[in-house]
Amino acid sequence: MKVTTLSRYAGWPVIAGSGLAGLSAALHLKHPCILLSSGPLGENAASSLAQGGLAAAIGSDDTPELHAADTLAAGVGLCDPKVVREITAAGPQTVETLLNWDVPFARTASGDLALHLEAAHSRHRIVYANGDASGAAIMKALAARVRNTPRIAVLENTILTGLHTEDNELHGVWTNHGFIPTRGCVIASGGIGALYAGATSPISCTGTGLAIAARAGADLIDMEFTQFHPTALDTGTCSGRRPLISEAVRGAGGRLIDETGRNFTDELAPRDIVARAIAACQREGHRVFLDARSLSGGRFSMLFPGITAACRAAGINPDQQLIPVRPAMHYHMGGIATDINARTSVTGLWAVGEAACNGLHGANRLASNSLPEAFVTGQWAARDLDNRLSETVRIVHPRPAGRFSATLNIGNALMEHAGILRNTAGLKSLLKKTGPYINYDQNALVAALVAQAALNRHRSRGSHFRTDDVSAETHEMRPGTETFKSQQSNLNISAQVFTRQIISARDVTPEKVFEQCL
Repeated sequence: MKVTTLSRYAGWPVIAGSGLAGLSAALHLKHPCILLSSGPLGENAASSLAQGGLAAAIGSDDTPELHAADTLAAGVGLCDPKVVREITAAGPQTVETLLNWDVPFARTASGDLALHLEAAHSRHRIVYANGDASGAAIMKALAARVRNTPRIAVLENTILTGLHTEDNELHGVWTNHGFIPTRGCVIASGGIGALYAGATSPISCTGTGLAIAARAGADLIDMEFTQFHPTALDTGTCSGRRPLISEAVRGAGGRLIDETGRNFTDELAPRDIVARAIAACQREGHRVFLDARSLSGGRFSMLFPGITAACRAAGINPDQQLIPVRPAMHYHMGGIATDINARTSVTGLWAVGEAACNGLHGANRLASNSLPEAFVTGQWAARDLDNRLSETVRIVHPRPAGRFSATLNIGNALMEHAGILRNTAGLKSLLKKTGPYINYDQNALVAALVAQAALNRHRSRGSHFRTDDVSAETHEMRPGTETFKSQQSNLNISAQVFTRQIISARDVTPEKVFEQCL
C-alpha cells in the first residue's frame, strides 16, 4: 500500500484536536505548527458546549488557595496537590488573557466581571459569557485568533489515526490524509463521553485519541472515574447528545424535586453525590424535576437563553414549567497520564484537556474547572514543545498504520455496567463484551480500560461507586484506604500514584480479559 507523506509539514509539531486545549496549545507555541480539526474549526468540540463558564478566583472575597481547597475537597483525596495549586493560581491570568483575546465575559452594572456560583464552590467564581453559552463565546474568539495567526496551519476535516514510534519515541503521526514526520504531537482530542448512551458529549468524543496513545504504549491513569452530570434534560429515549441543564441553574436557586414536590437532596453538593441521589430517586419509581421558576437573578429565559431554547424544543417552557432531568455521562476525569509539563510516557507525545489526566480532578471534577485546565495545559505543552523543537527530524518511511475500527456499539452496556453504580458481575460482563474486539476496535479498547480500572478499584470513591463495596461506611472514601502497585512509568506524577491507578493496553489484552471473565 502506498504511503502518502505530507512532507511539506515535516518537523512541525502536530496538535490533534481543536477544542479549547488544542487552540490554546497552538496559540501559545512560538514555532509553526499544524492543528488538526475533525470538522470546521471551532465545531465538534465539547468546549463549545460549556454552559456555566470558567472557574477563577477573581472575586474580592476569593483567593486561588480557596479555589484549590474546593478542588481538593471535590477530588476526594486523589488530586495531585501541585497540579491543583498550579492551575488554580493561573486562573486570574487566564481570565485576563482571554479578555485580551476578545472573549466577551459578562459584567455587572458597575463594570466588574459577573460571577456565577456553582455546586461545591465556596465562592462565586465562575466567569461566563453570552448567558449560558460561555464555551461557544470563548471558542469563537480563539478560533478567529488562530485563523489570523499565519504560523498555524489548520487542516480541517483531518483526524489523527495513529502514531509511529521507535523505542518509545515519536517519529511521526498518521492522519486520514497521510503521514507527517514529526518529533512532537499534542493529543487534544477530548474525552470518552459519547461512548455512553445518552451522554451530553459531542458524538466525536469517543476516546479515540486515548486508544491511539494506548496502542503506541502510553500509560493511562484514573480511567475508572467518569462523571455523570446530575441534570441533563430528560426527554425519554435519546439518540445523539442529550441537552444539559447547567450547574449554574442550581447555583441561581433552582431546586431538585420529585413529582410530589419533595426536595430530596442538597442541590449544591458535589456532582457525584447529586447524581447518585437523583438515580436513587428514579430507581424508587419517581420522576425528577428542576424547579427554576423563581430564580434569584431573574427569569430563567433571560438568564439562560440557550438552555431555554433546548427546553422549548422539547415542548417545555422553563419560566412556567418544571424541567425533567436525569443524570448523563458528561466528563472523564481519567485519560492519558501526564506530568505538569503535559508530557506523556512516550517521548515526543503530549496530552492536554480532557484527553489527558494530570491529577487536577482526582475522583470527581469540580464544576467549571475543565475550561481553565484546558487553557493552562495547552500553555504547558506549548512551552515544553518550544524547548525541544531544535531536534532534527529524521524523515522516516513507515509501514502503513494499522487499521482500527471505532464502530462497536457499547453505549448501553457502559451505562448499565460502568455507569453511576458498578459491581464485579457487571464490570466482568462489560469486559466479556469488549474482549473479542479489543485488538481491532478503538471503542472496545477504551471501554475495556474503563471496565478493568473500575474492577481493580474495589472501594467506592468520588464518581466511582461500587454497590458491592462492603467496606464503605459512607458514600465517600477516606483518602489513602486503597493503594495500587506502582507500575513502571517514565512520568513523575507525584507520590499520589500509589492511590491512583496507572493502566495500559497491556493490561486488557483479549487473553487477559478472557482469563478474568472465566
